[in-house]
Amino acid sequence: LTGSGLGCPDWPRCEGSRLTPELHIHGLIEFGNRIMTSVVAIPCLAAAILAWFRKPFRRDLAWLSLLLPLGVAAQAVWGGFTVIYDLAPEWVIMHFLLSMLLLIACVALVWRATYEPGNPPRSRDRISTWAVRALLVPGAATLAGGTIVTAAGPHAGGAGTGDVVERITWHGAQTLEWAVQRHGSTATVFGLAAVGVWFLLRARGANPQAQMALTAVCVMMACQGFVGVSQYALELPAELVWLHVLLATLTWLALLWAVAAASREA
Repeated sequence: LTGSGLGCPDWPRCEGSRLTPELHIHGLIEFGNRIMTSVVAIPCLAAAILAWFRKPFRRDLAWLSLLLPLGVAAQAVWGGFTVIYDLAPEWVIMHFLLSMLLLIACVALVWRATYEPGNPPRSRDRISTWAVRALLVPGAATLAGGTIVTAAGPHAGGAGTGDVVERITWHGAQTLEWAVQRHGSTATVFGLAAVGVWFLLRARGANPQAQMALTAVCVMMACQGFVGVSQYALELPAELVWLHVLLATLTWLALLWAVAAASREA
């Protein structure tokens, strides 16, 4: 969004034989992005180490915790290929979606570490449990659709460095309009489905945590709708795209928490 994606045009070094960038804003932004990988890796490694040395030892936590540093390492490598292939849209799309997959492991680890096995017991309300789980399908589709819109839009990542970055052009000049319409339709289906499941959980007296998390999903989807319409009307300003991505990530986290909570008794 800052146009700094190729501020460090090489990988793993920043530029040629230089590990660090020269003192220009876009190089510093991209290098800062790489440094953040190390910052994120620290708590991920700590979680993995502590899970394996936990007493009493729990195999489920140990194996889940390994996904965190492995996921960060995979992101670092994928980010390297994203730079090597000049921010080609399919690499950028997967770079974001890999983060969303990593959040599944994060939420699962936090949820399992919060409780002992079997406490609280599994929910006997299979209808509510599977209704919330089913929301993962339109939720994931909405996330994926959003990445396609971004990959067809004006924020290619190379504007600040003067690089021309490939865009998705499946439908020629109408690709962005085509992607926006389908993303909007998918998001609408997801939002309406979330509201419907919210009413279902209240009617069936489901886990209050699941109800609260799904309330957050519904509220954030409403905010997303407002932000999305504003983006479209204002021709995709970078500031609103940033907010849209942030809200999408928070919505995904809330949905994952709802899925975890719905599978347990209150």
